[in-house]
Amino acid sequence: MNQPLPEFSRAVPLSRLGAAPYRVEIAADAEERERLARRFDLLQLDRLVAAVTLRRLEDGRIRLEARFEAEFVQSCVVTLDPVPGRVAAEFALIYGESEDDGEDIDSDPDAPAFEPLSGEVIDVGEAVAQELSLALPEFPRLPDATVEALGGSEAESTPFAALERVRSRRDE
Repeated sequence: MNQPLPEFSRAVPLSRLGAAPYRVEIAADAEERERLARRFDLLQLDRLVAAVTLRRLEDGRIRLEARFEAEFVQSCVVTLDPVPGRVAAEFALIYGESEDDGEDIDSDPDAPAFEPLSGEVIDVGEAVAQELSLALPEFPRLPDATVEALGGSEAESTPFAALERVRSRRDE
């Protein structure tokens, strides 16, 4: 059964990897950014670019190194207003047949995560998308957003009253 392609797929065939590092720059187009925004519950994903390097290691595994930048808009966890954000990060992954191949990468906490090879390609776009999801702020919040800013009397100070006020603001 064929799996659907990820929102930001950039498959690199393993046959392209030789002795020299393989470098590629990738950028998400408007449709890919829209689909990624839905996947990561963003209001917008305005930009996603990455520079990726793949190199074969002596033990047969493959090391992916990447640097990516993204600009996005999330909902404030307090007010639901738009919160613009920007992230730039680097990461590395090790691909191989089995995690037992070569050195023990678990012994170093700073070692790249291991990813099993499945098939004859590495999807560098999906790797970047997954790392973007980990780099996004978990609780985006406007600098001046406070729960008290939602207002209400003491009689309406239950958590459910506060949630109702937020929901009514969202419906406006």
